Amino acid sequence: MSRKTLVRIFKNTFLPALALALGGCTSAKEWLGIRLFYDEVRIPAERVMSDLPYWEGSDDPKHRLDLFLPGGEGWPIVVFVHGGGWTAGDKDLVVSGGDVYGNIGRFLASRGIGAAVISYRLQPAVTWREQVADVARAVAWVHAHAAEHGGNPEALFLSGHSAGAQLAAYVALAPGPLAAVGLAPTVLCGAIPVSGAGYDLADEETYAMGARRSYYEERFRAADPGDGWLREASAMTYLSADAPPFLLIHGTREWKSLQHQNRLLDQALRDAGASSRLVPVKGQSHSRMVLALSKDATIPTTEILTFIRGANC
Repeated sequence: MSRKTLVRIFKNTFLPALALALGGCTSAKEWLGIRLFYDEVRIPAERVMSDLPYWEGSDDPKHRLDLFLPGGEGWPIVVFVHGGGWTAGDKDLVVSGGDVYGNIGRFLASRGIGAAVISYRLQPAVTWREQVADVARAVAWVHAHAAEHGGNPEALFLSGHSAGAQLAAYVALAPGPLAAVGLAPTVLCGAIPVSGAGYDLADEETYAMGARRSYYEERFRAADPGDGWLREASAMTYLSADAPPFLLIHGTREWKSLQHQNRLLDQALRDAGASSRLVPVKGQSHSRMVLALSKDATIPTTEILTFIRGANC
């Protein structure tokens, strides 16, 4: 069977399956996509610390993170937030034998960058506010404990894919979540949201492009009797020149409304006097993007490594 045929089968079977997997479902056909686009990264077992509790006193399994450690001392560290539409997903997601998010952590560690891949509570059991609080709490834990494992707490980055990108951007921009755990917004050296949406929930052009307002309303209204949620839950509400540097990445085959939201945030950051770089990745889809985050020499990994290594922390 030719590679062209394999790719065609992948597009018709695995990509829809992975999209479902990112929202909590899996399919028996996923093995094909993993074989074509997933490169397993290996690091010594002693450099992986699993299921560390990041919220003292909580026994919720969602308040756990996996820590991936490079060798040496003084390395930067990324807190990575998984996707899943705010209602599904977990740091331990496995798709046909491939641990999608764990592989991102191992990839970064193999390139000299620490990674904390986190879980967080899901809707509808909690609202978006509690999800934001979980991400901020994980950031606080990593900041407090990075040095114990050889990391540099001053070189702390926040990243995520899809819904995780929206949560990461919100925590990076809104002062409240980090202040609630005793941290200043300047604690972050950079933010790297990948394939995120919902940065400006009040933007009517986004809905004109096909985004369903009802989808976001279900996730972000949170009992608000009016329309205040449109601004309160939008990361763009909190823009300032003091924002950490941003690297925004999306694929050119993702939804037009998602691409528009990334352009909006990039422009708004630069208009506010903050640093931002927008990288549209030609031909990349939403599902393939998450696999590209742990694959060597892709545009996303090259951009991310360059951004982190060049940061002035």
